[in-house]
Amino acid sequence: MFDLTGKVALVTGGNGGLGLAFARGLVKQGARVAIWGRNAEKNAAAVKELRDMGANATAFSCDVLSEENVAAAFAETLETFGKVDICMANAGGGGFRGLSHQVGSKAWQDTIDLNVTSVTNTFAPVTEHLLARGEGGKLIVTSSAAALVGFANAAGYSTTKAAVVGLVKALAVELGRANIQVNAILPGFVETEMSLSTPQAFQDAALRRSVLGRIGTFEDMEGIAAFLASNNSDYMTGQALVIDGGHTIFPM
Repeated sequence: MFDLTGKVALVTGGNGGLGLAFARGLVKQGARVAIWGRNAEKNAAAVKELRDMGANATAFSCDVLSEENVAAAFAETLETFGKVDICMANAGGGGFRGLSHQVGSKAWQDTIDLNVTSVTNTFAPVTEHLLARGEGGKLIVTSSAAALVGFANAAGYSTTKAAVVGLVKALAVELGRANIQVNAILPGFVETEMSLSTPQAFQDAALRRSVLGRIGTFEDMEGIAAFLASNNSDYMTGQALVIDGGHTIFPM
């Protein structure tokens, strides 16, 4: 199950954190992986790690906020791998911190670009490619459990992570007859650089709300990536899969 032999996966923000965890899950099932990231040093380290696992992996410099960068990186990806079967739009960030009515429209727009425009920029050429090939494919977005619960001083993050869930549903309808499945992963609190930069009180609350009594690890994220990328998820589309240790079901 979840065999990805012969498949090519593109992972944006795949040079660290959740993106690299997803990439590990994909290569363990035999996928070839293209990493897109802005940091050359992190790109190189991620590729080395994946190649040490026996993977065929290459990194490409790309700022997914730039349509021109995306077009160039996608052309390089196709030149290297010949095709893309799976695209994981993982690049994003926390956005503004502060009370939503005080931060101003630029902070809001920057957060929208970071977490929504980055996804639509990435999916545009991939979708054209998948439709032209006519063999189906997988589009996967990293959302967040924050799409389901409110976070004080992080309204932009919750809003944009909810927005990409709506995008997933719309794209699933648009692309379903082309056998392209579109789904979202909603991680809870995982030990990422971004999560560990939050106030300690927030981290403590996240641990208390976990019905499993622990916070997430990168290893917890590998399986869901492999499942959604594989043929075993062919009858699942437009869905938001919550991987959060029960955080969102515990009303503490």
